[in-house]
Amino acid sequence: MTITGPDARTGAPGQAVVDAAMLVLERMGLTPADLLAAPAARPPAPTFAEYTPVVSALVSDGCRRAYGSYWNRVVDQWGSRRIDEPTPSEIRQLVQQIRANVVPRRNSRGGRSAAEHLIAALRCLYRHAEEDGLIDPAGNPARKVEKPRRLPSTRRAVADKRLAEINHAAATTGDDPELDTLLLRLHTETACRRGGALALRPQDLDREQCLILLREKGETVRWQPVSPTLMAALLGHAADRHAPPDGQLLRYRNGRRITYRRYDHLWERLGRYLPWVRAQQISMHWIRHTTLTWVERNFGYAVAKAYAGHTDTGSDTGATATYVRATTHEVAAALAALTGEPHPLATQEGW
Repeated sequence: MTITGPDARTGAPGQAVVDAAMLVLERMGLTPADLLAAPAARPPAPTFAEYTPVVSALVSDGCRRAYGSYWNRVVDQWGSRRIDEPTPSEIRQLVQQIRANVVPRRNSRGGRSAAEHLIAALRCLYRHAEEDGLIDPAGNPARKVEKPRRLPSTRRAVADKRLAEINHAAATTGDDPELDTLLLRLHTETACRRGGALALRPQDLDREQCLILLREKGETVRWQPVSPTLMAALLGHAADRHAPPDGQLLRYRNGRRITYRRYDHLWERLGRYLPWVRAQQISMHWIRHTTLTWVERNFGYAVAKAYAGHTDTGSDTGATATYVRATTHEVAAALAALTGEPHPLATQEGW
């Protein structure tokens, strides 16, 4: 016998079954469209111990340095937990715990920086989890935890007399005055960050135009003018300490690459000879403030912005900054005035 009609297909529901299903949906306040829009079941989320190394391998070296110790704290506390388990309240409790146990320093502000970095580290981890489809954006607990308000920086420009004292102490103490004075001159002329100095390679030096290629945080890259004196010192340092063309330029006498620890040792030593350096917690970033303040006072905001290597994103100066962006020639003119040395790219032309 052959069956014909609407129920002839194998497994096809009859009209009565469809009507009954629609009635159930109606009583539940749902529509067939709601069923289609329902998210598919996600696989179980990984634990912090499983997922943190994945994120750590994806981020930049700078991000890993900034967040690595905080990710380690999270793994120590929640390593066996799935990343979708902690609540915003639990994250706030962990923040308070870390703030309470932070190592006190002279420039400590009650653990605010540690709290800010922990929240930023968790937001970074959860952002990758969102992109990997492991959690729903609405269920991201780190988004719901506020960062502590950042207080104004205590850093400022160092007076000329004090800067001379720093350079004199660096040149007359320590096990490698040549390296330390080169570091100070490099940061004073270029206002670069430590990461930019450590990333510098011999192949990044343009001897003819007295330019160096700085690669700094946020993957920013720029050609920065330097004086002929500094260019000669950098070339001589690379040759004397056998830096390979594509390797790190700044090195110890034995050819070993320097790290951030060299900066720490330098300022710790300077603090022993100059008590005000220790009291105010002066660091190489103060030298950046010093140079950029001088450039802004003498050459204006646009040149100082270019000198610092700041981008237009996230600026509070408005769209005008895009149209008045300073050129490398203008930065070179500011450097020439700062160092008192002519620069190949400096121009005397006015507007």
